[in-house]
Amino acid sequence: MRTQKCHGRVMAAAVGCTALVLAVTGTATAAPAPHTPDTARQVLGAKDGWGSYGTGTTGGAKADAAHTYTVTTWEGFKAALAAGGSAPKIIKVKGTIDADGPGCSAFEVPGYDFDTYLKTYAPETWGRDRDLDAEPDDSPEGLRRASAAQQDKYIKANIPANTTVVGVGKGAGLKGASLQIKNVDNVIVRNLTLESPLDCFPQWDPTDTADGNWNSEYDSAVITGSTHVWIDHNTFTDGDHPNSTLPHHYGRIYEQHDGQLDIVKGADYVTVSWNVFEEHDKTILIGNSDSASTAAIDRGHLKVTLHHNLFRNLIERAPRVRFGQVDSYNNHFVANADYGYSYGIGMESQLVAEHNAFTLPRSVAAGRILKKWKEAPLTAADNYVNGRRTDLIAVHNAQVPGEILQPGAGWTPVLRTRIDHPRAVPGIVDHQAGAGRLR
Repeated sequence: MRTQKCHGRVMAAAVGCTALVLAVTGTATAAPAPHTPDTARQVLGAKDGWGSYGTGTTGGAKADAAHTYTVTTWEGFKAALAAGGSAPKIIKVKGTIDADGPGCSAFEVPGYDFDTYLKTYAPETWGRDRDLDAEPDDSPEGLRRASAAQQDKYIKANIPANTTVVGVGKGAGLKGASLQIKNVDNVIVRNLTLESPLDCFPQWDPTDTADGNWNSEYDSAVITGSTHVWIDHNTFTDGDHPNSTLPHHYGRIYEQHDGQLDIVKGADYVTVSWNVFEEHDKTILIGNSDSASTAAIDRGHLKVTLHHNLFRNLIERAPRVRFGQVDSYNNHFVANADYGYSYGIGMESQLVAEHNAFTLPRSVAAGRILKKWKEAPLTAADNYVNGRRTDLIAVHNAQVPGEILQPGAGWTPVLRTRIDHPRAVPGIVDHQAGAGRLR
């Protein structure tokens, strides 16, 4: 598809850059009307991260009128996704669409009762040395599984190839939805507030750590085995259900959130730009396992660029990386007292983290920005912490002596557009990133 540059954005050539409206009254000619780019047809620009590699990412920019939809309900959204196969498609989301509108009770199968579940699997009754996976279908755990399957079917939405999903104006979003970008090519998601799904039926695992854990499902968006994906100008948030509002059972938080964005199972050529990720625990996972079977899928893939994103009041995984060549630059990280780490260095990761800004409270040491999970060198140059240039690897090694990191990711990113000075990044990103700020 031919493209041309329009006001700093790359547009499908069929759309054009200007539309001159001439009004003639006698001998006077009116000035050209101001042109507003059609954000639904914008495509990822050249050299704008890994998503621009090869064929680039154009989403539904070539969609005709028959494959352009405006939706206001969850049912309408899913119907639009299913219509027209993989023909280029634009779906405009108007207003906030509630994907969990029926409420948790609507997903419960007959016989499921949470109080019975709690009584049956209480550590003093069940113990802590056996999990629940072998429980039969008619057990409290079996009924939980069946109820969870009902929710799974309802809140997940599969995004087909050659699709753009874009919010209309400043108030567009999806609440409680899980977008599945699975084994497809060429997808754009922009200008949406994505409130994290709330898992109605977390599973208790007595063997997960010495104290057990509640494990939940559903990310706001999952990129699984897909290529050429652009995630831009969205706000990922826990919204009305931050972890601080969640109850505790068996002495552990009843965790009802998973991640905000996962990029896994051989996904490739992804650009994540100008988003806000806020108020969350496990934020972004790139590569979901160290196992041999996963490694066979992920090696040579998981090429991801993250730039000009705001990571605010998160605990961890911004991102956690396994395998892949990940370029993270010009992002702003704002921490609070609950902060764990930003960059997780995992199995065979090749992370380049440059020109970023970090705003940390006094209680958080700069050495915590990096977290070593496996032996993997990284490049971390020209980063600023509280306005001062800081060698993240050196300060980590000095402050966390048991986790020595090695420099040198072994590759140099070339797919970058503008690179802002790290001192300017907070002012730029904080005022331009997120839903409702698309220009």
